[in-house]
Amino acid sequence: MTVRPLIGVSTYLEAGTRWGVWELAAALLPAAYPRLVQRAGALAAMLPPDAPAHAAAAVARLDGLVIAGGPDVDPARYGAERSPRTGPPAHERDVWELALIDAALAAGVPLLGVCRGMQLLNVALGGTLVQHLDGHAEVVGVFGGHAVKPVPGTLYAGIVPEEVTVPTYHHQAVETLGAGLMPSAYAADGTVEAVELPRERGWVLGVQWHPEMGEDLRVMRALVTAAF
Repeated sequence: MTVRPLIGVSTYLEAGTRWGVWELAAALLPAAYPRLVQRAGALAAMLPPDAPAHAAAAVARLDGLVIAGGPDVDPARYGAERSPRTGPPAHERDVWELALIDAALAAGVPLLGVCRGMQLLNVALGGTLVQHLDGHAEVVGVFGGHAVKPVPGTLYAGIVPEEVTVPTYHHQAVETLGAGLMPSAYAADGTVEAVELPRERGWVLGVQWHPEMGEDLRVMRALVTAAF
């Protein structure tokens, strides 16, 4: 029997979530994330926020890591003043996920950042973010779609060589690239839609869109393949 790789996915930490008669603090994740991991041929493990000192031990037990989408990264993490249109900080997630990214990069564990995860990867490597842009989240609470075009010769282009329309919902983006990162896909308006590290640094990819909300498994399957 083929052993399936174990892919960890970071989670939200919400102060009050209701189910049944209960309203309690909860570590949670939209089901589309673990389902995408499973559909791509791997096992999914949820990684709720923890002390950053435990990140290396957590990553050591994984074959691959996904930093999930979610709230805006605290601008203080990249030395910027907070814009009025930037959402409230998620301190526990910022600290934990930055530690997970650092641990994965140090250990060479394949890493995929999704939306916020891509932005946090950029920040982890010293980059900055545009705190608001229009046109990438057209209706509140509804995923939209737009085309992204791969950069020839990149890891991403090797996975998805053609221009495709992707599920999207974000209002922030990469401004200055972090150390070593290179863009690997763009939107029509010039927004960086994917970033990656050179292949000698391992399998490291960030995408601005939400592959878990679509039917295209290629990006997640590529992570799973790298995790074997």
